[in-house]
Amino acid sequence: MKIDNFKKGFTLIEAVVSVGIFVSMALIVTQIYVLILNQIISYREQTTVSALADQYLEIARNLPYSQIGTLSGNPHGNLPDMVNALSVNFNGTNYEIYYTVNYVDDLADGTIIAGTDSAPNDYKQIKLYIKNTVNNVLNSFLANMAPKSLEGMQGGGALSIKVFNAVGQPVPGAAIHITNNIISPAINLTRTSDINGDWVEVGLPNSANSYHISVTKNTNYSTDQTYPASPSNPNPIKSDATISDGQVTQISFSIDILSNLSFNINNQVCSQLSGVDLEIRGSKVIGLPNVLKFDNIYTSNSSGEIALNNIEWDSYTPALISSSYMIYGTSPIQQANILPNTSQNFALIIGPKTDNSLLVAVKDASSSNPIEGANVNLQKDAVNIDKLTSGSVWSQNDWSGGAGQLNFIDETKYYQDDGNISGNVIPLGLRLASFGGYYYSSGSLISSGFDTGTELSSYTTLTWLPASQDPATSIKFQIATNNDNLTWNYIGPDGTADTYYTVSGTTINAINSNQRYIRYKTFLSTTDTLKTPVLTSIDVNYVSGCSTPGQAMFPGLSAGSNYQATISADGYETQIINDITISQYNVLEILLSH
Repeated sequence: MKIDNFKKGFTLIEAVVSVGIFVSMALIVTQIYVLILNQIISYREQTTVSALADQYLEIARNLPYSQIGTLSGNPHGNLPDMVNALSVNFNGTNYEIYYTVNYVDDLADGTIIAGTDSAPNDYKQIKLYIKNTVNNVLNSFLANMAPKSLEGMQGGGALSIKVFNAVGQPVPGAAIHITNNIISPAINLTRTSDINGDWVEVGLPNSANSYHISVTKNTNYSTDQTYPASPSNPNPIKSDATISDGQVTQISFSIDILSNLSFNINNQVCSQLSGVDLEIRGSKVIGLPNVLKFDNIYTSNSSGEIALNNIEWDSYTPALISSSYMIYGTSPIQQANILPNTSQNFALIIGPKTDNSLLVAVKDASSSNPIEGANVNLQKDAVNIDKLTSGSVWSQNDWSGGAGQLNFIDETKYYQDDGNISGNVIPLGLRLASFGGYYYSSGSLISSGFDTGTELSSYTTLTWLPASQDPATSIKFQIATNNDNLTWNYIGPDGTADTYYTVSGTTINAINSNQRYIRYKTFLSTTDTLKTPVLTSIDVNYVSGCSTPGQAMFPGLSAGSNYQATISADGYETQIINDITISQYNVLEILLSH
């Protein structure tokens, strides 16, 4: 009997699986091909760059020692520098090639900075840069070149530059630009500060008040510089540098991360005002008698705002240009103190201008906080006016009630701590807890939530006492705000969780504004377990709506002398100011003591 063979074929599932396997293998092969291709390209690039480096370092090595230098550098020579880069096409790819050359004052025979080396030009250091203009990859190569004799034959002086930030810490990696266009050949150098924020440039030619130096780091940093004498600044405080043979010229520069500041201009009923001209001045002086580094005029936009982005840390004071308005109050009070890497809001309440007026600002003498609800009485002849200062402050000076309070009702309680905090030791204050006669090394506490009563609350300053601690101890804070009394994100003065308020009186970041509820978190620490930091009080100053904290305005006064002001507030000593003279717009600051 004959049996027929069955004809067999692929099922649909088998076909799909086969196609999937084929696609996977194709992808793997493609990835391997791309990887090999990239490695070949990378190897060719390395080979090309190495060949260029060998060629152009050899060019520098073959120069007479006296001619090793750059076109606009120190020392001077014929090698191309960054501003005169050489364009080269190699294997179809375009490259930029340039050098930096500087003298090295070697420690082996003393240094000019220490006064132990009268000939600091010990040898030259050459740095070759090769930049691929297609992918902007930059490679660098280093070589040292020594003279045949023991010392270089050229003289010159030294420029010692130190770069630090707003709190005096060194800034490494700062870009230092040194130019001098009145000597021949001209000097145009770019150097980088070391890990200590220092750079020493030796062998510079003699020249009086002509070395211009500017220092920054990147686009996020401020710029500090020297200044030439000019009609607008005839007596600069930090003038362009002078270099003399065998002498060291030392100059310091201060730079830090830039900040943002917004001025919000409202009238007395809290309406935003557009088209208002404001002169805004910083406090940093660059020339005598009073040449300011920052002094500009701006106009408020349709939202009543003037936004100053990327400005450096300083104290900024606004002044109205318009002849029809005057300032009835500000928040914060009087001026905006801006720290590096922060964003702040500054509110101005303006109103109709009168010929003569008096703005009274009342502050706590110990903390400089504005005092809410102080009574200000102004008298002269038939004039007898009483006004209350506005603004608010949330204070806590007792933590003896312990943890467990969600909302701030009992002023002696708080929300929670980590177990390393004590608040019931006499005299009352917040401390690190102790065990066996030693304090914990660190501890933290979170306050109860405080309700300001409105989502229009803006927070101005954070202050605490004592403002300074033993050097072995520290206190720092973070702030959290919200409108739901549930979401608590604790942040520092730069608006992130990575920083802390460490200086009493610091302005609270504007990111916390327009929030109804607030908490603070405090961190106590010590490096000496026999010592503890102590917190006796904390004040959070805030403004609800568009009121101005601690201020009272008296418009429409008559010019003249012999005005008397009586200022009083609960818990403070009353202060009487006699013989006040009123002429045009006047500001009177009063400090009240407990």
